[in-house]
Amino acid sequence: MSSILSEIFEAAKTVRAIAQGMAVTLSYIPKQKLTRQYPDVPVELYPRFRGEHYLARDENGKERCVACFLCAAACPADAIYIEADEDLRPYAERPGMEPRYARVYNIDYGRCILCGYCVEACPKDAIKHGHNFEMAVTNFADLVKDKEYLLSNLEREKTRNLTLRSDA
Repeated sequence: MSSILSEIFEAAKTVRAIAQGMAVTLSYIPKQKLTRQYPDVPVELYPRFRGEHYLARDENGKERCVACFLCAAACPADAIYIEADEDLRPYAERPGMEPRYARVYNIDYGRCILCGYCVEACPKDAIKHGHNFEMAVTNFADLVKDKEYLLSNLEREKTRNLTLRSDA
């Protein structure tokens, strides 16, 4: 007799739990829905949003990166690959502000977790996070972004049509 009563109580608990869950679900039906009409309406992003990286330049248009490898060392996902080189030409003729520069600078977004450690580790403020979140590709090889792409991201960042939220 006690096993029948315990089964009834267990069934009642289950029915009560289902009813509570359905009550929560049904309570959302009359409420106004929040649907973003993307891409017709710009997406609202917070100013501290960490999107696709860009490599910054100094006021003279020179690359800031001096290939110190601190960003690659700080990356927990091992997504940054750098090859350093030295250019001993005069300042006006070399690509960077220092004689040492990054000949190859790749970020693999298949591995990158957009944590921001690379941005914090950089002593020259050469790498920064932009606001691009549209990184979908059909081929994994397209997730590896090279130095030229990252340098041109700064221009794309300036022209991006995004609404930044101020309540961050």
